Amino acid sequence: MKIFLLASTIASSLLLSTATFAQTPSADTGLLINPAYVKNCAKCHGKTAEGRHFGGPSLISGKTAAASTEDLRNAIANGKGHMPKFAGKLTTEEIDALVRQIQALNKK
Repeated sequence: MKIFLLASTIASSLLLSTATFAQTPSADTGLLINPAYVKNCAKCHGKTAEGRHFGGPSLISGKTAAASTEDLRNAIANGKGHMPKFAGKLTTEEIDALVRQIQALNKK
């Protein structure tokens, strides 16, 4: 009986950990499901971050990949070109998360 309970407990733990892992989005899709991106960025940069015609440029590009963490943070916080500033609209943590996720998209 003890062996059965132990085996059941181990099987349940493995099943739960597998289910939890399967629900964790990869770094590649993290940006695309980030509520801050969906609400504030996707309308210009597109739902897939590949840019939009007459909108914002692709966030998956050599130019974005070459940008430093500080350059990306500054562009989001203070705006750049036609892009509005998001300091005051997004928290520092939200901006930092967007920067990390944009960088993760470009490391594929």
